[in-house]
This record gives sequence, C-alpha cells and structure tokens, in this order.
Amino acid sequence: MSRPSSPPVTPGDEGVPSGTVVIDAAAPLRWLRQGLRDYATNPLPGVLHGGMMALFGTILVVALRDHFWLLAGAFSGFLIIAPVLASGLYAVSAHLERGEKVCCAEVIRLWTSGDRRLMAFGFLLAMAVTGWMMTSAALITLWAPVPILKPADFLRHVVLNTDSALFEAWLLLGGWLAAPVFASSVMTLPMLVATRTPLWHAVSESWRAVGTHPIVLCVWAVCIVVLVAVGMALAMVGLMLTVPVIAYASWHAYRDFERAGVIRPLRSE
Repeated sequence: MSRPSSPPVTPGDEGVPSGTVVIDAAAPLRWLRQGLRDYATNPLPGVLHGGMMALFGTILVVALRDHFWLLAGAFSGFLIIAPVLASGLYAVSAHLERGEKVCCAEVIRLWTSGDRRLMAFGFLLAMAVTGWMMTSAALITLWAPVPILKPADFLRHVVLNTDSALFEAWLLLGGWLAAPVFASSVMTLPMLVATRTPLWHAVSESWRAVGTHPIVLCVWAVCIVVLVAVGMALAMVGLMLTVPVIAYASWHAYRDFERAGVIRPLRSE
C-alpha cells in the first residue's frame, strides 16, 4: 500500500491539548473562516481546483442542456463525488497548519500516490453517484406529466406541480442516499489523507463523529449544500471560491474532531 503524500498529524499539536476543542453549533462557521483563511494564504491550489469544478459543471450544462431530467441528478450527484475531487486540498491545509506553504506538486503527489484506500473509496462514491443519477432520471422521466427538457420544465412540472408528489419523492430519495454517504465520508477522506488508517476504520470513525454530534454535522451538511448551490447559481464561476473553501474547512472540521478525542485514527504501520 502506498503511503499518502501528507505525513500524519497528531492530536494536540500547535499547543492545543486533545479534548479541549469545543464542537458546538457555531463550529461550522469557525471551519468556514479557517477555510477562507487557508484559501487566502495559498490561493493557487484552490483556484485551480475550483476552476476544474467550474469547468466540469459548465461541460455538464452544455452537454445536457436539453436533458434536464438527467442534469438534475448529475448536479446533485456532484455533491457526493466532490469531496474526492478536492482531496488534494486537504494536503494543502495539512501543510499550512504546519506553516508550510505548498503549491500543486503536493496535490499531484497525492493523486499519483496509488493509495488504494482513496481509490477504493472514490470508486464506492462513484457507484453511489451512478445509482442516484439512474434513480433520479427514472423518477423524473416516468412520473413527470411532460418531458423534462429545460430547467423551466423541471420548475413548472416537478417543483411547482401541486397535483403530484414527484418533487417530494425526488428529495426524499436523494436525502436517503446522501445522508449515509455524508456520514461515511465527512471525516473519512481527511483522515485517509493525513494518516495510514485503514479505510474501514476511517469510515467507522466518520460515523462515530456523526453519531456523537448529529446536529453540528447536519448544520455543516446544510452549509455545504448552500455554498455549492450558490457557486453553481453564479454561472459556475462561484465554485472557484466555494469548493476550495469547503475543502479547507472540511480539513479543519476533521482536525477539531480529532483534537477533541471524538475520532481516533489508527496509526500503526
């Protein structure tokens, strides 16, 4: 198994003893401030990551502009796969935490490390996205009263259609898929980048974090959805800011849970 590019970090560093971090409903705002600080301190990796996400979103819109029944699932599935695509930024935050300003070489080293844990988890998330896209497309094409080709069609005949529960069913199934995926990944990817923890243990610790702080992480999930939606609404250009800030903030969320002693990576070689 290849070693992740970022060396392990330990709880209680930077003079912060383990167990002293307070994780409350205001914590997501603290993580976002720290993420914005990391972005401003070392903007190039974030700009490049965010630019790739904006380009990907634009390509989706152009390719599926007349097939909104599929585009709706693709955009919502973006929320599932985005943490893997932004995993390189966790390594950037890890180095910034140690006072080391890095650029793209560290990100490329992570992506080319051949880490089977990251590859396996990325594959599982890709399967989840594929399943949701197929489910979303089937729901919209089978239940919608007319073909859904444009965003206006989706708004008129799905969202605002009072004679059908299609939109409610679409949201319910999407949430049913997104909730366990979020619980499985919110701490997993930063932990995999920072340590040599086995994948199964990282996922179990991620679920532990959600189980012990469900309200805080629910607020965090809402923040992620809102920021990504805002980035998309700003002609995709907004993703150049929101995606890297979310990634950096996710690293600080992981570090807070680790310092607080809620999650404990396995550090055995």
